[in-house]
Amino acid sequence: MTQQKDKYINRELSWLQFNARVLQEAADPSVPLLERLRFVGIFSNNLDEFFKVRYATVKRISDAGKSGRKALGVYKADELLEMITEEVIVQQSKSLAIIDEVYSKLEDEDIYVLNERTILHPSHKDFIADFYVENVSPALMAIVLNDNTPIPRLKDSAAYLAIKMKLSDTENQYALLEVPRSVYRFVTLPKVDNKDYIILLDDLIRYRLDSIFSIFKYESIEAHMIKITRDAELDIESDLGVSFLEKLSKSVKNRVDGDPVRFIYDKTIAADTLAFLMRKMGIEPNDSVIPGGRYHFRRDFMNFPNMGRKDLLYAKDKPLAIKGISLSDNLFEKVAEKDFLQYAPYHSFSYTIKFLRQAALDPQVKTIKITIYRLAKISHIASSLINAAKNGKEVVVQIELQARFDEASNMEYAQKMQDEGVKLIFGVKGLKVHSKVCLVERLENKKIKLYGFISTGNFNNVTAKIYTDYTLFTANQEILKDLRKVFNFLKTNYIVNKYKHLLVAPHYSKNGFIKLIDAEINKALQGIPAQIKLKLNSITSYKMVDKLYEASQAGVQIQMIVRGICCLIPGLKGLSENIEAISIVDKYLEHPRMMIFGTEGTEKVFISSSDWMTRNLDNRVEVTCPIYDDQIKKELIDTFTICWSDNVKARILSENKDNVYRVTEGKPIRTQ
Repeated sequence: MTQQKDKYINRELSWLQFNARVLQEAADPSVPLLERLRFVGIFSNNLDEFFKVRYATVKRISDAGKSGRKALGVYKADELLEMITEEVIVQQSKSLAIIDEVYSKLEDEDIYVLNERTILHPSHKDFIADFYVENVSPALMAIVLNDNTPIPRLKDSAAYLAIKMKLSDTENQYALLEVPRSVYRFVTLPKVDNKDYIILLDDLIRYRLDSIFSIFKYESIEAHMIKITRDAELDIESDLGVSFLEKLSKSVKNRVDGDPVRFIYDKTIAADTLAFLMRKMGIEPNDSVIPGGRYHFRRDFMNFPNMGRKDLLYAKDKPLAIKGISLSDNLFEKVAEKDFLQYAPYHSFSYTIKFLRQAALDPQVKTIKITIYRLAKISHIASSLINAAKNGKEVVVQIELQARFDEASNMEYAQKMQDEGVKLIFGVKGLKVHSKVCLVERLENKKIKLYGFISTGNFNNVTAKIYTDYTLFTANQEILKDLRKVFNFLKTNYIVNKYKHLLVAPHYSKNGFIKLIDAEINKALQGIPAQIKLKLNSITSYKMVDKLYEASQAGVQIQMIVRGICCLIPGLKGLSENIEAISIVDKYLEHPRMMIFGTEGTEKVFISSSDWMTRNLDNRVEVTCPIYDDQIKKELIDTFTICWSDNVKARILSENKDNVYRVTEGKPIRTQ
């Protein structure tokens, strides 16, 4: 497909290349075997969310008869849908080959993954018979299909086995089996000769098909897995008589009825079975129809059993203490002396928990205000805030109920906190609150003194073990007075405040970043060395991309570390030859946003909750914080330098979109 030259990489295609980097980790023989399966699971989970959100958005544009050129670049919406499907088919094929390879290598470690045809040992047969009766059969849902009745609406989150029973030469009977999600996907079988055996629940069910469908007296029976992905966009009613919590709850429940956007099937399925199912489900030509392997919902591989084999996993790193502060200290006394930086998971997330727990107990603390985007299922943050409320503190929580795919969990916690006396703010109409900030008011010498923290990541004690993120603990009153204004805006959002130190989206961040870039451009035009270093998850804002192109053309040297989507094309002559960009994908998810403007000795350093995406800059409440402490500033610059020097897990971002590993001379340097 020939396209005119564009100066941007399409965001959907760039995202697919990010997910290809995740798949590279699964293919990497230096990665421990069970971690390779985990990366297959992450790849699959990412792809599910991509189809529910991004592919669904492009499909809506296509269905509306629009080209989408403004949002999609040089591609028309229907062309882009076709390109996405073609690329996903290639990636899916690679993922299947990786699973087969890992399974083979696991056998060298005396770990065997069986299917219904390789169950041979009597102890396994007996175990499966008992396990099926006790655990699987009560939870199994079988749906008999025929031409005269409509097919039940298939759930987005469910896996189905499509059953074909041959009753005679001219008659077939079809059915669907819903694989129960209440039963763990990987069933561990009894050891034999000190060897470990696992069978997937899908295959265990296949092994018992006779007991399920014996009533039909069939000549032969076969089962192939299918999977449907639905549009996950939330349509929230405008009924003024219903609370936002109720409207969102209803919308989340209705998500299961979203239009189908992807249909995956086992490529060995019989043609007549496939045709029957597609006709019954109303699969349309512009839906993404993808031939796949025997197993879908490979996201479950993130929880593949480790069989006690720690040698087949990454070694657990013990978190370091933050220099100059201990978890046994009074954190308020320490933070009053100087700022501290928590760099999770290299530092323990326990500092954040301890800060809130001390605030909950400290008689001098009067008020705690915090923004929450995603919480762990068992949240130490939420329990600390509830504890504070029980101790008579005024606790104000801005909880983002529309954090995609965490809506139900956040609503549950919102209700729980509200019941315990926590005051909830549900944000700003039309804006998501994506900032990660906390403000504490403490009475000292009859005056209120402010303490707080500002983070690049979610206050989630589970993901903090696998996401890298910065959290600044500070008692800088100037910064915290600005932060107080952020909370005032969340409560009274018809008043737009002015800030002296923080860059707050959607009103000031974009222009603030542009002014910082302009300052470097002006230096370069005067012949003064100028430099910008960025560490982001994604950059999709064409306005910011164009500004970086302008800086490059002026002679500003730009280094970018972008984990995910990068619509900017580095290294183009006359446009971006002074821009280099890499992406790092490794055992931890690189999640901090950091910006450095200026050359050595003159740097202005910021940490942020915001990527340089249109949604973050224009449609979300985000906080970008300057770093004033010289020691922390040096630490952040040093960590950027280490990341930039990576020649093991860094990939070069270019217009070729080929994810070539970056190779440099000298000893191997691995960021993580």
